[in-house]
Amino acid sequence: MLLAKTLRSSTFRLALIAIAVFGLIVAAIMAYVYFGTLAYVRSRVGDAGDHGDFTAMIGLAMFAVAMLLAMLAGLAAVLVTRRTVGRIEEINATSRAIMLSGLDRRIPLRGSHDEWDRVAENLNLMLDRIETLMGEVKQVSDNVAHDLRTPLTRMRGRLEKAYHTPRDSEADAALIGDTIADLDAVLGMFASITRISEIETRARKGAFRRLNLVEVAGEVVELYDAAAEEVATRLSISGDREVSVTGDRDLLFDAIANLVDNAIKHGRAGGQVTVTCRSAGGGADIAIADDGPGIAAAQRDHVFKRFTRLEQSRYTPGNGLGLSLVAAVARLHGAEITLHDNAPGLTVRLSFPTS
Repeated sequence: MLLAKTLRSSTFRLALIAIAVFGLIVAAIMAYVYFGTLAYVRSRVGDAGDHGDFTAMIGLAMFAVAMLLAMLAGLAAVLVTRRTVGRIEEINATSRAIMLSGLDRRIPLRGSHDEWDRVAENLNLMLDRIETLMGEVKQVSDNVAHDLRTPLTRMRGRLEKAYHTPRDSEADAALIGDTIADLDAVLGMFASITRISEIETRARKGAFRRLNLVEVAGEVVELYDAAAEEVATRLSISGDREVSVTGDRDLLFDAIANLVDNAIKHGRAGGQVTVTCRSAGGGADIAIADDGPGIAAAQRDHVFKRFTRLEQSRYTPGNGLGLSLVAAVARLHGAEITLHDNAPGLTVRLSFPTS
């Protein structure tokens, strides 16, 4: 692979051109020396006293050739090195500018489409990714601060009120219960963030094994059957009886559970939620469909970001991390997650690759 890239590189092509030019020059000089020497010998046949002049002429010619080759090789080395160092200096200058002013600078491209342009393109893509991640970190920090402010303010208000009022066992018990609930919500938020980070670091691939996706989905349906009955929603599973995937059973359970929970919460009261598992082209698909209001097409790219909550879900329990966890699990398993209209409602599909 490295040899093939070397043979395709523009620097290698320049070196070949330089060597070819040098070779032509050397061949011309040697031809001149050869034919000149041949003419000299023919004109001096029989004159033994001229052999010293002949030897001196050959020596001078060879010395001239050596000096010319050294000069040309040095010139070629300078030209090739200057081109390489020039591109490196462009990268270094841009790197220094980025360190001083921020991530909005990019390495300039020359349009030559050589390996240096490809390096610059890859570095620019890396900078784009870093800028995106830094923006997401800032967004997460802002959202954490915003989401923590409400429960912490409520807890402080309750404690302050209790501090300034006489003790009442029933009121104190209610205050303690409400405070514990708020603390549980805060701790749950941090637990979700930690779990997503753990998944994104790909630290759990050691638990991957072959499993039947239908069994995992069936356990989720059984777990949420009571929650669905409370809102008169029919929860069912359909599709193939066996769908094999390679993955982490616990993470897949959590991802499917989050999708089913969302479908029940945001689906139509008295409606239906269907979980469908199928084998597809050597891979596997699982789809969770509801008949609720769905998600507008313009918002579908944003719902998998952390703490994103749509307007219609502002007054339902949650912290906007469920779909972020689903997306992290999908990335870990190399699966594609897509959203489709269910007319009415929404279908969330996880498509696993051939394993």
